[in-house]
Amino acid sequence: MKTIKFLLLISFVFLQSCSGGYLYWDKPALEFDQIDYGFNTKKVLNNPFVSFIDEGKGEQTLILIHGLASNSGFWRYNIPELSKHSRVIAVDLPGYGKSEKGNYPYTLSFYAETIKNLIDELNLKNVTLVGHSMGGQISLIFALKYPEKLSKLVLAAPAGFEEFQRGEGDWLRSVITMSGVKATTEEGIRRNLSNNFYNWTEKWEWMVEERVRMRKAKDFDEFTYTVDRCVDAMLDEPTYNKLSGIKVPTLIIHGKYDGLIPNPYLNPGFPSDVFERGEKEIPNAKRVEIDCAGHMIQIEKPEEFNNAVINFLK
Repeated sequence: MKTIKFLLLISFVFLQSCSGGYLYWDKPALEFDQIDYGFNTKKVLNNPFVSFIDEGKGEQTLILIHGLASNSGFWRYNIPELSKHSRVIAVDLPGYGKSEKGNYPYTLSFYAETIKNLIDELNLKNVTLVGHSMGGQISLIFALKYPEKLSKLVLAAPAGFEEFQRGEGDWLRSVITMSGVKATTEEGIRRNLSNNFYNWTEKWEWMVEERVRMRKAKDFDEFTYTVDRCVDAMLDEPTYNKLSGIKVPTLIIHGKYDGLIPNPYLNPGFPSDVFERGEKEIPNAKRVEIDCAGHMIQIEKPEEFNNAVINFLK
């Protein structure tokens, strides 16, 4: 149980399960470039090339950065409303979704530089990063490295606020493997995803189907490599001790019942314990707690999430 909970901390890692519940296992492969996000995508031909959704107009630009093992389609419930007020760009990080995969470092600094290159390539001004989970920790790294590129920061259930001891990190590196990701069954995927929610319902089954069918994709090995490297990345570039260096106005949004942060075994407590500390450490921060919501707040409570972001931008 301790192993399962610690893996869930970093979100969306596929754990092995022997249970049944096969609804999608026999369906055809879903290649990464065939995933339906509900929006058209574009590409910037940098090295690596980056796929992104680009919707709306406005003086402000929001760049939405997804978490571990997900993609820009996980913002599908937020883009329509947010794009009424701002230009919204939802990025597939390299190694994920429709972006390029390959032998890249996949460090948080690498991802922060990727976002910087995208901003420069598109000549974006008045930028706000909106990062979920691992994307929140990437956004923290970006804010520390490139503050001149940023107007505001939104951290949605962000990783990077908790401190973990060296031994815990070393253990985690040995547990998360490419073979472990590949071995996860459909029911294991469903159970892990449901743990990201306060109240899982069938309307989010699209996430399960997407992940099950991705296993047959030709680039799935590259994807599992990326997940493995990203676990190392979050451990190698901690941000919990650098929060005071964030100088831009920052909004922290989290679910009241986030089951992943804090880790209930290694850091017992309440989500508010972790995120309130972050609010105090970041000089110009405010915090919004969403009731009846877990880790996937932007999906589980999109109206409340969208309103919090829009009000913050005002």
